[in-house]
Amino acid sequence: MPKRGGTEVFRITGARQGLADDVRGRQRRYVISMTVRTLSVIAAAVLWNVERHVAFVALGLGILLPYIAVVIANAGRETAPSLPSTFVPTPERPALDAPNLKKTSDQS
Repeated sequence: MPKRGGTEVFRITGARQGLADDVRGRQRRYVISMTVRTLSVIAAAVLWNVERHVAFVALGLGILLPYIAVVIANAGRETAPSLPSTFVPTPERPALDAPNLKKTSDQS
């Protein structure tokens, strides 16, 4: 929908997430992943002599999580929405009918 200056107006639902919000979300996911990794390594150390098979699972999780966390944290921003859903279509204004200026014999 063009404004007076002829610029296009975008729908707010088509706007991308702000950069600060995107970075904050990726940092939060990374910290959560690293916390789970730390807890799994501690669990592996504590459970080593008690439940060896559970300790191996926890140790494997502790080894794999850093790679997964880095890949998720570095996975760039979300994709931009497609153009048809981003732009507001220009509304078509119906033409006004011309006023009937003819005088009829019934009207005085």
